[in-house]
Amino acid sequence: MKIGVLLSGCGVYDGVEIQEAVLTLLAIEEIGAEAICISVDENQFHVINHISGDQMPESRNMLIEAARISRGKIREISTIFPADIDALVIPGGFGSAKNFTQWAFKGPEGSINSKIKLLVVNMVNVGKPILALCVSPVVVAKALENSTIHPIMTIGSNIEKSPYDINAFSQGLESTGTSVEMKTIQEIQIDVENKIVTAPCYMMEASILEVRNNIKKAIDALVPLI
Repeated sequence: MKIGVLLSGCGVYDGVEIQEAVLTLLAIEEIGAEAICISVDENQFHVINHISGDQMPESRNMLIEAARISRGKIREISTIFPADIDALVIPGGFGSAKNFTQWAFKGPEGSINSKIKLLVVNMVNVGKPILALCVSPVVVAKALENSTIHPIMTIGSNIEKSPYDINAFSQGLESTGTSVEMKTIQEIQIDVENKIVTAPCYMMEASILEVRNNIKKAIDALVPLI
């Protein structure tokens, strides 16, 4: 079994959430599957100093940065087709809302990278499952917007603490045609009909152990859908 892991760079504020990415790779290994790391050979929207939060006067390439996490073993997205993988996982991080889509700047009105959209849509069209972690449901929502597919996803819960405005994110998702369910860090959302699993992860205030358990639960739920 081969599971694609789509990485938007390296670093929570301008790329992929590293802990979510690594814990995803661990959970995939634990079920006896092979992870195929994937990224886009394009520059990130910007580069953030992860200590100060300030923008840095430089540019970085998503593929090259993501290769730091995958230890150099990574595929450019244009070389990946649904026949190559059995499922696709999209960890979170601001890269999903800055590099893969423009959600961070324009909300649901923002665009999505055409290469990302093509892979997500093709996976759904051939019936292969997708797992979107943390903020990455926005990627799936934008890819499927204006289609006949209306996924049921979660981006967290408004009844527990979150660093983000869960209600605003949920309303944005609903505006794209997505149905939204509130789920805590202990829960995941499984859309059986569309074979889409979502898990809140660091959209909620959570420890690394809670995020690890959330991801493991989501990966385990992905397997029966394959």
